[in-house]
Amino acid sequence: MLESVAGTPIADRVSVEIFTEQIELKTGICRDSDEVFAQLRELRRSVGQAGFGLLGCGLHPSAAGEPVLIAKPRYEIVQKDLTSLLRAPPCGLHVHVGMPDPEAAVRLTNALRLYLPALQALSANSPFQEGVDSGHASARTQLVRSYPRFQVPRAFRDYADFLEVADQLAVAAGVDDYTYIWWDVRPHPSLGTVEVRAVDVPTEPHTSAAFAALIQAIAAKELDRPTDSRLHREALEESYFQAASHGLEAEILFDSEQPGPARDIAARILEVVLPYARELGTEESLAEIERILREGNGAEGQRRTEGQVGLGGLLEQLIERSTG
Repeated sequence: MLESVAGTPIADRVSVEIFTEQIELKTGICRDSDEVFAQLRELRRSVGQAGFGLLGCGLHPSAAGEPVLIAKPRYEIVQKDLTSLLRAPPCGLHVHVGMPDPEAAVRLTNALRLYLPALQALSANSPFQEGVDSGHASARTQLVRSYPRFQVPRAFRDYADFLEVADQLAVAAGVDDYTYIWWDVRPHPSLGTVEVRAVDVPTEPHTSAAFAALIQAIAAKELDRPTDSRLHREALEESYFQAASHGLEAEILFDSEQPGPARDIAARILEVVLPYARELGTEESLAEIERILREGNGAEGQRRTEGQVGLGGLLEQLIERSTG
């Protein structure tokens, strides 16, 4: 597939991932969600026009067997550590938000941890694993939780504290740098961003754009008016698990020590960040988040489709929708 797009305008936006069955599509720096959507749609369509099928969701619903890893030195380290833990390729949406300085990046990383359960509940899009219903809304999340360094990070005092933790963890893991630390949200110093990694890949590109808009609006709100919360990492980690398991039907924590319905909490978050989205020019994209709150997340949609047309029909529909 990579050979087929070599020399085309999208060549530098498509890359390998750890598995031979998986590619990564990357936008450039986007100022708003319309740019995100336009670039993702063009990338997906270009891959389709090159003669390849795409399937956008957290896990391929029926893939089974031992996956094959790309032969690169970076991935040899991962294979050595994870060995039999590696299963079907997990596909996550990564959203980067540009930061004005390192300390702001750490403050935002700390704040975004509170939103991870709600983001997980909204985005869950992988109920099927190896051809059967996993019982979870996001089987991808439950799979990657068996890997090291996939977790909600603790809060950091400042940027120096983050660097100390990242350096020690890299040494302990025997890896080169912080890019092998796969927290659900992390500062990304070499890009000058905060990266949210806790979202299943949506099937349609406009849904990916909507999550980018939501995360950007949350970031703007938290840098302007931080949420006061005493929730500890362990409680947020458990709440994140509940969201991955039960989706919008989960009871999750947000800004208090008492859980509430994920759908209600997500709706409240959306209401609070809408003025920031309006200022950023992304309010229209958040209509997709409102639709998810009304009609259900991707996992619910997959289960409905599978119940109507079976697993084969589900795969056909996912492929068709994935190219936008």
